Amino acid sequence: MNTRHPIPVIVNGAAGKMGREVVKAVANAKDMTLLGAIDRNPDFIGKDAGEVAGCGPLEVPITSEHESMLAFAAQEKQPAVMVDFTHPKSVYDNVRAAIAYGIRPVVGTTGILPAQIQELAEFAEKASIGCLIIPNFSIGMVLLQQAAVAACKYFDHVEIIELHHNQKVDAPSGTAIQTAQLLAEMGKTYNPPQVEETEKLAGARGALANENIRIHSVRLPGLIAHQEVIFGAPGQIYTLRHDTTDRSCYMPGVLLAIRKVLELKTLVYGLEKIL
Repeated sequence: MNTRHPIPVIVNGAAGKMGREVVKAVANAKDMTLLGAIDRNPDFIGKDAGEVAGCGPLEVPITSEHESMLAFAAQEKQPAVMVDFTHPKSVYDNVRAAIAYGIRPVVGTTGILPAQIQELAEFAEKASIGCLIIPNFSIGMVLLQQAAVAACKYFDHVEIIELHHNQKVDAPSGTAIQTAQLLAEMGKTYNPPQVEETEKLAGARGALANENIRIHSVRLPGLIAHQEVIFGAPGQIYTLRHDTTDRSCYMPGVLLAIRKVLELKTLVYGLEKIL
């Protein structure tokens, strides 16, 4: 990799809340340059990505032409990176197209299915192209998950509550699913039944993840992204909680992922794998 040239970055979903933060972060990073901005919202097509993001003009107009932008980026001397914060229904095709053009994807969109991740991993490995899928870019969340894994050795009962803004389309969140997966991988089944439960309303006890872990989702305006992992035992409750108060907290993780994905030759899932 020729480090004398800044890393060309395309932001897919540039007019969204997370996309705008990424545009600002990339514009302020000395080792990166905003090569392109993509969004399907017709209200923003043709507008300057920097002005939409609130960081001043960058002379990068927002376009809806995804493949044309990938083809343009493929001509760069320096390997380019596509940061994707779009929609679960489009992210698979976005990532596959990027890999086909030799563009390294960094994915923050959640809701992508495990089978799709496996297919993308195989495609990336065949192409020897790095790809990062990150359910949560917050370093604080990684620390919460590590603490939860440590705690589960001593607690047999655990439930997860995740709370997000009411414009989030997928539930449970990718972060909550990943947290449950990490706990399930510890080789034990949680929440041994004490009584025969009956749900008077379907879903009252939440979604059932692997190893009998319950996940509860809350969607309300005023929230951003929050998660609790609650462990219970006779005479005590142990609660781990992470609160996002501003989306800027994700940007150190996003910038780290942009730099690290250039070193990879396959798909990697989770921020903790590159810290």
